[in-house]
Amino acid sequence: MGQGYVGLPVAMRCVEVGFNVVGYELDPRRVAMLRSGDSYVGDVPSVQLQAALASGYTATDQIGDLAGFDVAVISVPTPLADGVPDLSFVESASRALAKVMRAGSVIILESTTYPGTTEELVLPILESSGLRAGTDFFLGYSPERIDPGNPNFVFTNTPKVVSGVDADSLAAVDAFFSQIVDKTVPVASTREAELVKLLENTFRHVNIALVNELAMFANDLGVNIWNAIDAAGTKPFGYMQFRPGPGVGGHCLPIDPSYLSWSVKRRSGHSFRFVELANDVNEHMPEYVVRRLQALLNDVGRSVRGSKVLLMGLAYKAGTSDWRESPSIAVAELLHELGAEVTAADPYLSGGVSVGFELPVVELVAETIAGSDLVVLLVDHPEFDLAQLCEFAPLLFDTKGVLHGREFRGETL
Repeated sequence: MGQGYVGLPVAMRCVEVGFNVVGYELDPRRVAMLRSGDSYVGDVPSVQLQAALASGYTATDQIGDLAGFDVAVISVPTPLADGVPDLSFVESASRALAKVMRAGSVIILESTTYPGTTEELVLPILESSGLRAGTDFFLGYSPERIDPGNPNFVFTNTPKVVSGVDADSLAAVDAFFSQIVDKTVPVASTREAELVKLLENTFRHVNIALVNELAMFANDLGVNIWNAIDAAGTKPFGYMQFRPGPGVGGHCLPIDPSYLSWSVKRRSGHSFRFVELANDVNEHMPEYVVRRLQALLNDVGRSVRGSKVLLMGLAYKAGTSDWRESPSIAVAELLHELGAEVTAADPYLSGGVSVGFELPVVELVAETIAGSDLVVLLVDHPEFDLAQLCEFAPLLFDTKGVLHGREFRGETL
């Protein structure tokens, strides 16, 4: 249920181990692409999708095609709507499954959500079928741990946390995932498993906010934050290295901690102050970057208005094309509002993207770099030629610290 960056890799792996797989996707354009063997997920090459189609994988947007399933994995979006979790996709997927499930079915929710969702929302909907969890069917939760663009840890070799609403459900969920991943990690309840995902991303969110705020203070104090981070990273215990940047993006970091904060507020009435502070710091990093860009241009006698600004990287992280919630987009919109002539370069995107305005995506060549008044490195895609950038950029601002130690005309965050 859901053939996005989480669901499609799971489907492909299930095909590899011999399951008959139906990929259910609401977007008819995606269904058409899947059926034609054209992958839109970076971690699933089209050749892998084509091999899966040849092995019996099918994509559909018709509920009837799911009838008779043994295992269903729900991997649908869980966005925020005005700061409140939007579980409408989980709810609609559960209602769809309730129409076609049968005795013995195993249903697993993977979508990121707050503790209690599986038992309080999904279970009652499924039991509206007349079947009872733990007796007639099995229900569990297993948080997704997909890291797009990570060549070292993929779906198969990343440990999979598994849970069930009862002991038999846990056994069924564990038995399924044990066939498609190298290691499973059973936990005592679905609530614990739901909290695992929020804990993992809140940990990252808070620590990224810490180094982002440190980067701002270090600049005010005249301290090189990158040297300090590299030196701290030599400590072999009690420290984990995080690096600052223009903000956070993707589906996870800007959203998942807010799920936890919302859940804590709803259940206990207390504010999760660490999350709220981290949200505030990370949400305002694009504004800080733009202020630094204004100052950098002022130093060479230029204003933002009328300047040609080239943004390098629109994705929320290196090695992917996913620009959901990307801080690069916020930087682009702020510069556009100030009157800059903004273009972007991203090896994973082409043509242009529609944000608050039509943002052209250009080819990154020496002429493009040299023809800009200011180049801003926002994403450290491995395809970027850093030596070329240092040679031809008339003025450069590096938000990722990848040019640290090189000679160039400009500044780092």
